[in-house]
Amino acid sequence: MKTKQGFHAFGKEIRRNWVLFLMLLPAIVYFIIFSYVTMPGAYVAFVNYNPNQGIFGSDFVGFKNFEFLIKNGDLLRITKNTLLYNVVFLVLSHTIQITLAIMLSEITRKRFKKVSQSVILLPHFISYVVVGVFAYNFFNFDNGFINSILVNFGGERFSFYSTPWVWKFIIVFFYIWKTTGYGMIVYMATITGISSEIYEASYIDGASRFQRIKLITLPLMKPTFILLMLFGLGGILRGSFDLFYNLIGTNSILYHSTDVIDTYVYRSLVGSFNFSSSAAVGLYQSVFGLILVLGINWIVRKIEPDSALF
Repeated sequence: MKTKQGFHAFGKEIRRNWVLFLMLLPAIVYFIIFSYVTMPGAYVAFVNYNPNQGIFGSDFVGFKNFEFLIKNGDLLRITKNTLLYNVVFLVLSHTIQITLAIMLSEITRKRFKKVSQSVILLPHFISYVVVGVFAYNFFNFDNGFINSILVNFGGERFSFYSTPWVWKFIIVFFYIWKTTGYGMIVYMATITGISSEIYEASYIDGASRFQRIKLITLPLMKPTFILLMLFGLGGILRGSFDLFYNLIGTNSILYHSTDVIDTYVYRSLVGSFNFSSSAAVGLYQSVFGLILVLGINWIVRKIEPDSALF
C-alpha cells in the first residue's frame, strides 16, 4: 500500500515538474549507460581474464588478484600515496580557496576584483598536457629554466627527474595552482548569497572587519565547505590521473613517491595488459570510496543533519 502511494506521489511530482525532470534526463541516461550497465564488468577482478574466453568464460580465481596486489606491496604503496596526496590536496586547496574568496569579497574596487578573479581562474582552463610541458621546461636537467638560472649564478645543475622527494611538492603546487580558481568562485558565490542586511547590522553594532568574517562569513560558508569536502572525500582514492601522468610520465625512478592508483591501473593495462589486476584495484578503489562517503556522511548527519548529503 505504501509502495503504491509512493509511486503515485512520484508520478504526481513528475507531472508537476516535468521540465526539470526532462533537463535531468541526459545525466540519468549517462549514468545508466556508463555506470550501471557496466557494473557486471567488475567480475573481471575475480577471474584470470583471457580475451579469447571473454569475461564470464575465463577461469574464476576468487580473491587471488587482490591477494597478489597485497603480497607484492603495490596495493599498500599506491593506496598510501593516493590517500596522502588527496588529503593534502583537500586541506590546502579548500583553505586557500576560502582565504582568497574572503579576501576578494572584501575588495571594493570592482576593476581590480574582476582582473584578480580572471587571473586566478585562468589556470583552470589550461590543459594538464600544457602543465606537463611547463613543468618540463622548468625542471629538465639540460636547459630547464631553474637549472639555467643556477648555472648563470655559478651553481650546479639539480636533477629534478631523478630526485623523487622534490616531486611531492611540485605536484601539490601545480594542483593548487590549477584548481584554486574554480573552487574560489564557488565559495565567492556562497559569500555573495549572504544577505547584506546581516553585515549592515553587525557594522552598526560596531563589529570590525575581522569580526564580521569570523562571526558571519565563515559560519555561513560552513554548509558549502562540508558539502564540497564530502564530494572530495568520495573521490579520495581517485588520484588526478592527468596531473600525475603528464608530470611524471613513465619515469620509473619517481614511481615510489608519485605513483597513485590511477597511474598504476593505466600502466597495468597499457604495459602488461593485466586486466584482472587493474580491475581488482579499480573495484577496491570504488568500494573504499563508497564506504568512506557513507561513513563520513553518517557522522555529519549525527553532528549537523542539515549539512549531510542524505
